[in-house]
Amino acid sequence: MIDQLHNNEKKKTAVLFSVQTHGVSDEENESSLLELKRLVKTMGLDVVATMTQRRPKPEKATLLGAGRLKELAGYTGGTGIVEGFSRKSEDKGDDLDDDEPMDDFHDSDEEISSDDPKVKANFVIYDGEISTKQLQNLEQATGVEVLDRTGVILEIFSRHAKSREALIQVEIAKLAYLAPRIRASRIGGDRQGGSLGSKGAGETAHELDKRRIRDRISELKERLVEIHDEQNRRRSRRKENFQVSLVGYTNAGKSSLMRMLTGSDVLVEDKLFATLDTRVKALQPETFPPVLISDTVGFIKKLPHDLVASFQSTLDEALAASLLLFTVDASDPAFRSQLAVTQSVLKEIGGETIAHRLILNKIDKLTTGELEELQGEFPDGIFMSAHSPEDVARLRNNILQFFESNMIQSTMVIPYHKGHFLGQLRTKAGIINESYNETGTEVTFKTFPDTLTWVKKMMAS
Repeated sequence: MIDQLHNNEKKKTAVLFSVQTHGVSDEENESSLLELKRLVKTMGLDVVATMTQRRPKPEKATLLGAGRLKELAGYTGGTGIVEGFSRKSEDKGDDLDDDEPMDDFHDSDEEISSDDPKVKANFVIYDGEISTKQLQNLEQATGVEVLDRTGVILEIFSRHAKSREALIQVEIAKLAYLAPRIRASRIGGDRQGGSLGSKGAGETAHELDKRRIRDRISELKERLVEIHDEQNRRRSRRKENFQVSLVGYTNAGKSSLMRMLTGSDVLVEDKLFATLDTRVKALQPETFPPVLISDTVGFIKKLPHDLVASFQSTLDEALAASLLLFTVDASDPAFRSQLAVTQSVLKEIGGETIAHRLILNKIDKLTTGELEELQGEFPDGIFMSAHSPEDVARLRNNILQFFESNMIQSTMVIPYHKGHFLGQLRTKAGIINESYNETGTEVTFKTFPDTLTWVKKMMAS
């Protein structure tokens, strides 16, 4: 079981494969496979090799043609044969994309070499979604457990979930994913829950029929409603404060920025999906107006729809923000497409109209030439490193300028017999200067138009 990976002396291994169809460039395919490799490593597996086959469309029964399927099985010790499936035409190459080479194998640079015949992969992982029938056929051909990209992401979410809300959200998504696959896997049929984790759904997946799964999902959603109601009450109490939300691709450096801006001890790890729970902390040093910073769950390509739906409340924190900070890892060549993923998800939940700034993080990993080129491409971007106090201070000023842009500066004298009003003013305005004369305290301050109207009314009464 994947849950037992860390208990085994010998680390488990996996072979990854993709089907590159028409319209998918070599760069896109390679980037997606590289990301899948990072996901698999986060899950605790060593990658033996990656495999790509170019085809107009995936083979309906097995994704790969018969010949390529045997090559894949060579990495697992399987037969490469599925009963009732044959492709006499595959030797003719009619399932390939024009004159493209038949396939590309890339041996990994891991310590475990795919050239060693003694090393066999324990898992086969596909960079896409696998149907129930395809799962059955692939496991029959390879003799090992088969996962798709969604299954890997769900496993990682399951491991990183800590709060009651996150655990419920992950279980809902896992149940929706497992429902059609409960009886599909022919590998490890005597185990409870198959390969996808020991938390929540995984422990009883093989015993649950579809009706019981539906009941369980309904029960979990009811619990989630109660949690959401409490969250909405907390958000309502925070309405007087201004909120900034860090949004972006997983591992773009949002948690590092959160730590630097707020002085909090949020978890910072070089892992995908290290943060699943939204954290809200005050910008430090304290400011007027008070500004709250929230760190949200990261996005990723091909994020399962059920996962997006179950984490809606986490994303709602972004919708409550006055300003979104789109954070990207500027050193990642794929950050443009990652930014597009973030924008797409936010548009899907109705956040496209919220004011935003683009933060190009991790510039300390760029050469001078690369930085200058990006500055020309993104003239309005905020270029920084979360590890640079000077850069963080500049970002903090940028945030404050955003909120202060609608503030008005005013000066007035508050008579000494109205000294109690000065205390109220300090909570509703940013005091710039105070001086004293015969008639009272002269105060120069910045505040919002509605507050200034209230101040004048109080002074006149």
